[in-house]
Amino acid sequence: LAGFGPFGEHAVNASWIAVQELEKLGLRNDVDLHVYEFPVEYQTVQRLIPALWKKHSPQLVVHVGVSGMATTVTLEKCGHNVGYKGLDNCRFCPGSQCCVEGGPECIDSIVDMDTVCRRVSALGLDVTVTISKDAGRYLCDFTYYTSLYQSCGRSAFVHVPPLGKPYTAEQLGRALQAIIEEML
Repeated sequence: LAGFGPFGEHAVNASWIAVQELEKLGLRNDVDLHVYEFPVEYQTVQRLIPALWKKHSPQLVVHVGVSGMATTVTLEKCGHNVGYKGLDNCRFCPGSQCCVEGGPECIDSIVDMDTVCRRVSALGLDVTVTISKDAGRYLCDFTYYTSLYQSCGRSAFVHVPPLGKPYTAEQLGRALQAIIEEML
């Protein structure tokens, strides 16, 4: 499970706070949970993802990112390979504006996000969960695509809104817990 560090106007990244909340809550006993904070840096993400897959050989990797436009907890269906023009925290952008040279334009998660959304919504949590097919062509989408490519689709991405807009850290942590347990 990975969240992101600060960037731009997000001095406190809600994704990392939500991941830490989930870490406190935990998952089922049969789940070996590893938690990471990724810096908002293309090159670091490109190094970290293969290294973490090699180290842990996980059943599933879930990335969590913040979206300043989000008002719901959003399950991303797919990652995109091209269109990366925004500068990261190191003022870097991939010259090719893509994740993987020659990779497919889009990779879908093997996780059935529609079913996860429907089942988590039926739990009656005080958080709205929705679906998206566009993770935004910045570090979130870049990370998701890179992870999907590395894992043959065994990755997921969840966008959360900024803290307090409208959810608390506790609400986001509980929502992530329900979402990940449903994905597994």
